[in-house]
Amino acid sequence: MKNIVDETCKILERGGTILYPTDTIWGLGCDACKENAVAKIYDIKNRAKGKSMLVLVDSIEMVVKYVESVPEIAMQLIEAADRPLTIIYPKARNLPKNLVAEDGSIGIRIVNDEFCRKVIHQLGRPIVSTSANLAGANPPLGYCDVVGEIRKAVDYIVPLRQDELSSNKNSDIVKVDDAGNINVVR
Repeated sequence: MKNIVDETCKILERGGTILYPTDTIWGLGCDACKENAVAKIYDIKNRAKGKSMLVLVDSIEMVVKYVESVPEIAMQLIEAADRPLTIIYPKARNLPKNLVAEDGSIGIRIVNDEFCRKVIHQLGRPIVSTSANLAGANPPLGYCDVVGEIRKAVDYIVPLRQDELSSNKNSDIVKVDDAGNINVVR
């Protein structure tokens, strides 16, 4: 796996895009700190520019680098989660404007997938994660469900778990505010 992680990081560091397995479904990704790479993901998906995407991190320490504050309730939700959980935090920072929602928020998931964790740790920055489908289409449960248009558009297809189907469809999503209020999105 080390060679695959190394190759993935080389692509991401150059501003490239990847098609990769996550702890939920197959995703499209890039270095979350590279504005041009984020723009490429929007183009690949034919996604409206105002519709934000989430990022994957490897630890709560990395979350803290990309939001102004982490409400205590978010820590409790992370600790209690028994399946993948994306939390939308207010006041994103250190991320390109085209990745952050119009209200200044950003969705972040601490990923459990071994491959994703290793890539993020080696890269030292979060990676974008959005379902590997065209806007409006159903998300892929496996690599076999990813349309050829997306496969051709990315710079690198991660050669792992291509014969598996995900049992986790999407992550749960909750939005928290500075006051600790929670809104369940999905």
